[in-house]
Amino acid sequence: MKSKYTVLFITLIAFLPFHSLSFGQDRGNGRARPSPNAAVTQNIGTTIVSVTYGRPGLKGRALESLTPAGKVWRTGANESAAITFSGDVLVGGKAVSAGTYSLYTVPGDDEWTIIINSKLSWGTQYDKAMDVVRTRAGVSSGSQTEWFEIDFDTLSDSKAHLNLRWGTKVVSVPIEVKS
Repeated sequence: MKSKYTVLFITLIAFLPFHSLSFGQDRGNGRARPSPNAAVTQNIGTTIVSVTYGRPGLKGRALESLTPAGKVWRTGANESAAITFSGDVLVGGKAVSAGTYSLYTVPGDDEWTIIINSKLSWGTQYDKAMDVVRTRAGVSSGSQTEWFEIDFDTLSDSKAHLNLRWGTKVVSVPIEVKS
């Protein structure tokens, strides 16, 4: 019984900064957005990983025009994507402490660079000096996805893959909880 309440408490603590950051009045002004916000949360062991992001659509545009190779992308639309870890994790094998960060990427043909950055801001205000971790993730092909999507798969007690899906590209980065 006690562990059920502990998990609920950790979920609330992890979600509160995430919720106020993502859905405050200054982040949408109460109007519908062309690239609506979305959120995904996954427990990995006892660690909660939450991501909130804007979901742009291709809308007849080429993916490469929206995610230019070699340039930092905010990983979604509007604000930079926010990722929260309730405990310490390894992202692509690199240590990241519990907390809330921005998630940026640098697209490439065969691999993308995944960036965990400590500056939370409008998506175009990236500051390389605030990078916490940079790691590389492979690109594979998947089914056509019109709206950018983030999800989790290959879940175990200690690991999962965070997937970025758009067009026919799938970028997967392993997240592992630290023991």
